[in-house]
Amino acid sequence: MLPLTEPPGAREPAGHCAGACGGAAPAAAAGGGARDDGWLRAARWARRLALISLAWMCVEGGVGLWQGLASGSISLTGWALGSVVEGLASVIVVWRFTGSRMLSQTAERRAQRGVAVSFWLIAPYIAAQSVADLVTGHQAEGTVIGIVLTAVALAEMPLLGYSKHKLGTRLGSAATSGEGTQNYLCGAQAAAVLLVLAVTAVWPGGWWLDPVIGLGIAAVAVREGREAWHGEECGC
Repeated sequence: MLPLTEPPGAREPAGHCAGACGGAAPAAAAGGGARDDGWLRAARWARRLALISLAWMCVEGGVGLWQGLASGSISLTGWALGSVVEGLASVIVVWRFTGSRMLSQTAERRAQRGVAVSFWLIAPYIAAQSVADLVTGHQAEGTVIGIVLTAVALAEMPLLGYSKHKLGTRLGSAATSGEGTQNYLCGAQAAAVLLVLAVTAVWPGGWWLDPVIGLGIAAVAVREGREAWHGEECGC
């Protein structure tokens, strides 16, 4: 069950925002004396939430890709492929807060750039397929499973995103805040895909919404990749 209240140790102390945004390292990362129990609990929560996210992204990506390809929905397929990026971010956060890497700012920076590259790899496919669908007039079919899947994601992604932004600020971790931003993005995309699936199920003439939203998803992927590369993802 996702936490609806603030995780232990997630409250933001003064001065941590700069560390999360790529500035000076927060006090908790500066030395062993400042690494209190609250900080360590928050780090463990960040790792747990990343594992929860990873498990969900496996389901979301697999089922979403299956239904997107089966129905010919580029927005659903693009959303499912985005789960790969979010899953990578979750793996990075787990890796970041495990063992000696828990306080490694170098590892976090490299991880951010890896996520940026993965965004840029997905965007061209989504954009090309969207343009092709607009030119050919391809109409996606409705899918009940896709509607249920995106509705569940729309309900849970904002909760995960909020929790991770709070933890990212507490920990001075741009990686954790960035993972939360991806959860927010996933929720927004789920809302858009849900709208397309619902509209096309009752109004086939609205087929053009699918590739148009696909182009929007591609544009967002490029922007998020740029921000991840420059370390601009922050919940402050």
